[in-house]
Amino acid sequence: MSEVPHFVLYEHAAGYALMKIKEFEDAGLIVQEVDAAHADGYKFSQIVELKAFDPFKNTEAALENCNSISEGLAHPDLTNFLQKELPKKKKHVVLGINDSKLAGSLTEAFPDLKLVFGGVITEILRGTRVHFERLAKDLPHHSLSKAQLSLGHSYSRSKVKFDVHRVDNMVIQSIALLDQLDKDINLFGMRIREWYSYHYPELFRLAPDQYKYSRLAVAILDRNKMAENENLENEILEILDNDAEKTAQIIEAARTSMGMDISDLDLENIKRFAARVASLMEYRQQLHEYIKDRMDHCAPSLSALIGEQVGARLISHAGSLTNLAKYPASTVQILGAEKALFRALKTRSNTPKYGLLFHSSFIGKAGTKNKGRVSRYLANKCSIAARVDCFSETPVSTYGEFLRQQVEDRLEYFTSGTVPKKNIDVMKEAEEAAVEVKEKVIKKKKKAAKKAKRLAEEMATGAAEAEVDEEAPKPKKKKKSKAGDE
Repeated sequence: MSEVPHFVLYEHAAGYALMKIKEFEDAGLIVQEVDAAHADGYKFSQIVELKAFDPFKNTEAALENCNSISEGLAHPDLTNFLQKELPKKKKHVVLGINDSKLAGSLTEAFPDLKLVFGGVITEILRGTRVHFERLAKDLPHHSLSKAQLSLGHSYSRSKVKFDVHRVDNMVIQSIALLDQLDKDINLFGMRIREWYSYHYPELFRLAPDQYKYSRLAVAILDRNKMAENENLENEILEILDNDAEKTAQIIEAARTSMGMDISDLDLENIKRFAARVASLMEYRQQLHEYIKDRMDHCAPSLSALIGEQVGARLISHAGSLTNLAKYPASTVQILGAEKALFRALKTRSNTPKYGLLFHSSFIGKAGTKNKGRVSRYLANKCSIAARVDCFSETPVSTYGEFLRQQVEDRLEYFTSGTVPKKNIDVMKEAEEAAVEVKEKVIKKKKKAAKKAKRLAEEMATGAAEAEVDEEAPKPKKKKKSKAGDE
């Protein structure tokens, strides 16, 4: 049973509140009292009373304190408040807090103060949250609700805008879309082949590539009317990358095909579907380039080490680049193979050697005997690359290139026995090489920022001039007098 606290710290959106608890001999008694008083504000106020309240100066101070509390850090405002309001002799004082992560930071500030959390503290804080307006009678109630709403919006906005340049959430959505597109394109490609094969079954063997097959189906369409299209041969040549021999085979096979005739209405639907499938494949290529570009900005070292697709899948599976950076190498190694891991633990069989890392080219290059070793070594390097990308101010691909070379040297060591360089020497070389690259990246960013600023100023100036021109009255034409005419 936990010890009965003398005071409980309550963090409200408007400020810090120190609640004084009625003295009880045993913690079991206070649990019963608090449970019975939850529904009744008067009874609860007999157990808990407000000793002191320290309001935040403004919304920025509230947000700063909220971020510190969420990270388990004691803000100077909090330590000053506790120093002022708690008894000077803190040796026998027991303070209840909500979060265990905050205990370490407060212990450093107040070594003699005894901190407790959980159990009855949670119930006291729950009751305080419900009946706070009754406990804090002197505070304006309408401002409390406004402070909660304002802090909630500010905190959510700060979390959403956290690290704008590291857009790993865009990478997560893009790689999920890419995987879905791959499944859909395979399904649609198979469907268009089955559909068009009724009319021209030989084309499937001559053009096994899905993208080329879809474009050829749109170009040829009705093989009985090929003679009417004079430019057909040039179109097929363009689709097949100027392969004249393959073009001649396709045209000849179309003339002698054993496929059945199809009505114009059916061919029109096949044409539309094949055009959609081809456009999906083109978009898939554009999406791949987009992911490559995002990964170069978000996690260049990880992308240089294992490729943008595998790196993006690791980030997506972890939830964010920060989460991936926090994972140990052993977790990165089996990331994506959780079902196999728990099945192995349940049946007491061998645990999996790799998860998403299996798609890396290094695993394929390694021999069967060394796949587990290479996977473990690669996971170690991926963990380093993710941390470098996440916590460096200007991430560059230099570290990833050196780490990739280390993995290749390790593969060479497994096959030929050539001893690779030590890790500390390689990292020193990478650090020296990264300095120049970082300087170039910083210069490019400054130039881009200046250009954007100049364009914004020009647009603002142009808009102001346009407004002035619109507001300026047009000069009225003077009427000629009759005397002047005479």
